[in-house]
Amino acid sequence: MREIGDGNVLLRIDDHRADVVLNRPERRNAMNQALLRDLRTALEEVDDRDDVRAMVLSGKGDVFCAGMDLEMMKRRGEDDAPDLEMGLDDVTHFIDDMTVPSVASIKGAAIAGAFELVLPVDFRIISEDAKYGVIEVELGLFPSGGATQRLPRLIGLSKAKELVLTGDYIDPREAERCGLVHEVVDDRSATDDRAREWADSLAENAPLGMEHARRMLNAALETPLEQGLELEGELGEKLTETDDYTEGFTARLEGREPEFEGQ
Repeated sequence: MREIGDGNVLLRIDDHRADVVLNRPERRNAMNQALLRDLRTALEEVDDRDDVRAMVLSGKGDVFCAGMDLEMMKRRGEDDAPDLEMGLDDVTHFIDDMTVPSVASIKGAAIAGAFELVLPVDFRIISEDAKYGVIEVELGLFPSGGATQRLPRLIGLSKAKELVLTGDYIDPREAERCGLVHEVVDDRSATDDRAREWADSLAENAPLGMEHARRMLNAALETPLEQGLELEGELGEKLTETDDYTEGFTARLEGREPEFEGQ
């Protein structure tokens, strides 16, 4: 595992899986400008690599992320505060547009900005004891890093209002029931391993198929049905011309595991 940029993020490539790790454990991986910059750099490298087919986003230590760095956020309210070089939205928008599917390992806590950081991630695995929620209304602002827009699309408007306007944490089991997370892990120390298992399973699938499926799914709620179906058909037809299409059906007929190349 190697350091990215100033060392606030670690990156490891393991076969077809990329592990991106927030690396400020002494501050519970709270996000400051340096961490956001290193995280964006790591994500860009992951998305540029042809050998990566799935990604895990996790945090070093016992906590995924405590949110935005409080000292940095307090400074933003001062008259002479500099403009942010890198915002949370620069990172979350990039995750939205990545070609590879992603899994978040939420152990211990994902609060405020950290909650918003994982919303565009495709799959969220959470420890049973995690503090999970958007608490910004208790801090004099509101969650403006994507929660007011992404959360209603994930769990519906009524539940999203409950979380955002009360500032209450949501119990991980309830989060699983309403579709906000995909699995709850009893043992915090096993959360990262379980997320990697999810990613390894995803990496066995055809990368081009997952890329196009992810693109269409992310656009589904904002695209008129007729237009979406037309584009879906066009992309599906294009995939029939790829080597992976031939390999997938050949392997199934021969009773073996396919060896996809992303071509």
